[in-house]
Amino acid sequence: MSWKNTEHRYGHLSISLHWLMLLLIAAVYFTMEFRGIFPKGSTGRGLMMQAHFMLGLTVFALVWLRLLARLVAPTPKIVPTIPLWQAAPAKLMHLALYLLMIGVPLAGWLILSAKGKAIPFYGLELPALVGKNHDLAEQIEHWHVLAAEAGYWLIGLHALAALFHHYVSRDNTLTRMLPRRSS
Repeated sequence: MSWKNTEHRYGHLSISLHWLMLLLIAAVYFTMEFRGIFPKGSTGRGLMMQAHFMLGLTVFALVWLRLLARLVAPTPKIVPTIPLWQAAPAKLMHLALYLLMIGVPLAGWLILSAKGKAIPFYGLELPALVGKNHDLAEQIEHWHVLAAEAGYWLIGLHALAALFHHYVSRDNTLTRMLPRRSS
């Protein structure tokens, strides 16, 4: 399989990034949801929060590679062609998912910056994007949490749409993004 998309299916790069980002986003949500198993101020909770930050920023870094891959190669055609009533919401869904993968991690970076905290990234410390400002941090955190909660719905609807296309519409929407099975 080619690393580049063709008119008929996604290439190895797009497929790998898609599924890698699913795993990363699941890990981001896991660290957010399960940080509470550790008491506040504990080392375990601190490690979960640090992992949450780093994984979120990894999504932020990789989304730009996904967008570049999407720009330089064609999007494989859906066969049979889907009706307009499905195509328009599909484009909006993809836009919303990209905004989620850019906006939520960026908001997290802004929150840490406004709280005056370090922004850890695999042994590096990223620069603050804004100066320390407690009120700004709280406002951004509110939107960060709301967007993350909306992410559950977006991801769930995206997965349901793929299954609908595969089992009801019986088109190639899902199979274009699946790795090829070895013969």
